[in-house]
Amino acid sequence: MVKFLIIRFSSIGDIVLTSPVVRILKNQIKNSEIHFLTKPQYLSLVENNPYIDKIHTLKPSLKDTINELRDEFFDYIIDLHHNLRTYRIKSALKLVSFAFDKLNKEKWILVNFKKNNLPDIHIVDRYLNTLKLFDVKNDNKGLDFFIPDKDNVDVSKFNFKNNKYVAFVIGAKHYTKQIPKQKIIDLCNNINLPVILLGGKEDADTGNFIKNNSKATIYNSCGEFNINQSASIIKQAHYVISNDTGLMHIAAAFKKNIISVWGNTIPEFGMYPYLAGDKSKIFEVTDLKCRPCSKIGFSKCPKKHFKCMNNIVNNDIIDYINNELTTHKQ
Repeated sequence: MVKFLIIRFSSIGDIVLTSPVVRILKNQIKNSEIHFLTKPQYLSLVENNPYIDKIHTLKPSLKDTINELRDEFFDYIIDLHHNLRTYRIKSALKLVSFAFDKLNKEKWILVNFKKNNLPDIHIVDRYLNTLKLFDVKNDNKGLDFFIPDKDNVDVSKFNFKNNKYVAFVIGAKHYTKQIPKQKIIDLCNNINLPVILLGGKEDADTGNFIKNNSKATIYNSCGEFNINQSASIIKQAHYVISNDTGLMHIAAAFKKNIISVWGNTIPEFGMYPYLAGDKSKIFEVTDLKCRPCSKIGFSKCPKKHFKCMNNIVNNDIIDYINNELTTHKQ
């Protein structure tokens, strides 16, 4: 038996993006046993993955975490987080390890000097590069996300005709990744399908504002469902609109057609929808000298104009979606 420990602490999107590594190791390495280490709050993202044999979560004391891992007698560590904490874990366990290159220097240069030295390769393929010595190959099956039966949502409760709707992700950790409320209202008003708004509890008020100021048929689910239930709503959606966030990657796992709308971050960072539906499309403002202003995001626009979102032409998105809906109907 060959025992692997895969490490990825956060976030939702990053953990979903590691799923091909888990699957490929399990399927292509004979007699492999896959363990996964993450933070307790992200347990639900991996606990239903059939390719993972055992999950470990970080304890308040890193020493306790290391002691638990030491008792497993791993053969290899696949470090897909690669920070000081994972360095301490690897140093303590003294095992052969393979680390993911975050390309932080290249990202810093791009953010600060707008010079792009990043390789033209998706982060999933960069994750898979950590496995190159094991003679495995990309199976091109994309991302995985597994929903337990108890979290499957019966979408007939929304009373939409033929259960067809657009799932619209309005939440994001950082303001500069969020689509402005008025743009969301305009999009909802002009898309030829009802809309379910998705986000966390912190997005509930924004969702209510959008619903109350729109003439469209909207269901505000922000804060109502857990991550697996939100994934179920996405899985059953006719189309998905999302900013650069974890639910976008979950949508890609279900091969959904995704309209991804990009603000201060850029697809060139390598985290655009991976092997999503063939009608997926990226919308962004490409001619801004200030973009990208961060590899993650800010609580407000540093330049105070937020042109990376405000200058996106809504009609382009509306026309694209409605044309696709009409074509699909025919």
